[in-house]
Amino acid sequence: MRYNKLGYVALNVTNVERSAEFYVKQVGLMPSGTGENGEVFLRCSEDHHNIVLCPSNAPGLKRVGVEMQDSAALDELAAKLRANGVQVVEVDAAEAAAWHQKRSIRFSDPFTGATFECYSDMLAWGGQPFIPTHTKIQRLGHVVLKTPEFEKGVKFYTEVLELKISDAIAGGACFMRFHPNPYHHGIGLGVSKAPLLHHVNFMVTEVDDIGKAIARFSKAEIPIVNGPGRHPASGSMFLYYLDPDGMTLEYSFGMEEFPAEGARKPRTFEPIRASYDYWDSYLDTKRKAAVGAIERLDVTNRQR
Repeated sequence: MRYNKLGYVALNVTNVERSAEFYVKQVGLMPSGTGENGEVFLRCSEDHHNIVLCPSNAPGLKRVGVEMQDSAALDELAAKLRANGVQVVEVDAAEAAAWHQKRSIRFSDPFTGATFECYSDMLAWGGQPFIPTHTKIQRLGHVVLKTPEFEKGVKFYTEVLELKISDAIAGGACFMRFHPNPYHHGIGLGVSKAPLLHHVNFMVTEVDDIGKAIARFSKAEIPIVNGPGRHPASGSMFLYYLDPDGMTLEYSFGMEEFPAEGARKPRTFEPIRASYDYWDSYLDTKRKAAVGAIERLDVTNRQR
């Protein structure tokens, strides 16, 4: 299976205007328009969008967008899903175009309930580059989900979706990449009592981006719930904080990259706190990754 990258994360938010202001002024994204159903599109790349804020009564994950290498890769993915009993929705062309995508398919991960929308391409935002403001965001980094069916979920992601495991923490987390994309992980799975969004990550360019965020968030009274710390698996320095609805976001600096061929074998770390953060940094266990309901795909209603 040939992927290109994690393209976007669509989030359900309870106040779109409030959240849009936060993601622009505090996170550092650029606005790129609005949708016909009140969505706000934001970006940190040349793509039309990387984050979509969707009006909702409950905060959480609406959908994960993944860009395939081409239409043939999209066909291969759809065939593999159907062969494994997963219902695939071919997104109406006008509906895909409304979100500035070309041909797209939609399906649910059976073990978290998360909706994935995979597409062959996305329109660029007028050919203009993303212009960083206070934070030099490199890209949308990854999304992590939690599920009580962790082992089955990992099997689905690796055997059906054919993602590559980079590293794992025994019984607790698995970090996977969208091969041949080189970055350590584009998606992760963790363990929980119920399916939930864990966090959305943005990769930054400099360690100063982390330091300046700590100062900025402290002044604005934005809750920092973990960090600054260092992940042993990816090597990333991290900072976790909350958006206005209490969903968890992460800045991280630095990440291991893998070659398309001849990559090292995955490692499994011990199930101890040091395997998540060897700096043993501040951690708010009550609020980190506590908010983020996963919206289920209704295959009878293809509207966004």
